[in-house]
Amino acid sequence: MKQIYTCILVLIAFSARAQDVHFSQFYEAQLYQNPALAGLYKGDVHLQAMFRDQWTSISTPFQTGYLSGEYKLPVGRQDDFLTIGGQIMYDKAGTASLTTTVLEPALAYQKSLNSDREMYLSVGFTGGLTQRRFDRSQITTDNQYDNPGGYDGENLSNTNISYLDGSAGIAFTTALDGDNQNHLYLGVSYGHFNKPHSSFYNDQTVELQPKWICSAGMKMYVSDETFMELHADYMRQGPYRETMFGGIGSYQFGDPDDPDEVLGLGAFIRWQSDIIPVLRLSMRTYTVSLSYDANISDLKTGSQGRGGFELGLSFLAFTRASNSTRNSTMCPEF
Repeated sequence: MKQIYTCILVLIAFSARAQDVHFSQFYEAQLYQNPALAGLYKGDVHLQAMFRDQWTSISTPFQTGYLSGEYKLPVGRQDDFLTIGGQIMYDKAGTASLTTTVLEPALAYQKSLNSDREMYLSVGFTGGLTQRRFDRSQITTDNQYDNPGGYDGENLSNTNISYLDGSAGIAFTTALDGDNQNHLYLGVSYGHFNKPHSSFYNDQTVELQPKWICSAGMKMYVSDETFMELHADYMRQGPYRETMFGGIGSYQFGDPDDPDEVLGLGAFIRWQSDIIPVLRLSMRTYTVSLSYDANISDLKTGSQGRGGFELGLSFLAFTRASNSTRNSTMCPEF
């Protein structure tokens, strides 16, 4: 029992040294993946929501909710853009209900590099407040019963901490043809660059380890109605590494220049961990996507191959304002 308790304490006190929350549909949560990817869409307004439910088969579910919003403004000759926005995340993990809440404004600037086609260099920043807490009442240990005449509790009075955190990124995106239909993007982000202190014991030696993410993607039209998307992501945070890659094939219904619906089907791999089938449906300004992690790691015996569901919802539209980016000749997209 004491060994189990020690493991729990290590998880709580040093979870700041572990990996951050990750999404299987990382390419949908672009602001979380890399703040420089903010604004890389056809439209002025972009809202994104994600919900993830994981490990229900072997433990108390790990649940994550995410919401982001972006608004893009033309700058200068309307070849450059400024994107303002923000993101909110709520994550709850394990029996002790280790809960993380994040509130971060975001700012990104897209600089046009070519007057003839869509080619942009982007920089972006997010920064804000993070709060972490756990439920002390859900932790039971043998030390609590050492006193024969009564009940002793552990010295864990600090169950709630807060700190400021920040991330930065850079990205390059370009059209691969004169029609600006096929695109490529490359990006690098550096998370927790301020290395915030995050310890329930007020231990100033415990820092949230920086996180590097290298990402790449490509969109290629096969015909007027069909196109392919390829995405890859490599993340490094302390000793933790994660590599993901895969693709989605999509078919457009209706006018190819203004389709009524777009249906996509694909799959991704989280290396040595999960196979992730994906289904996505877009209807004008709305998109819904669903994925499932089929576990193939060493944990597959206990998990029975089950990982978790992930649901994505997004809204993307142009405004009717006179300075809408619809009126510009250039507009980055992926």
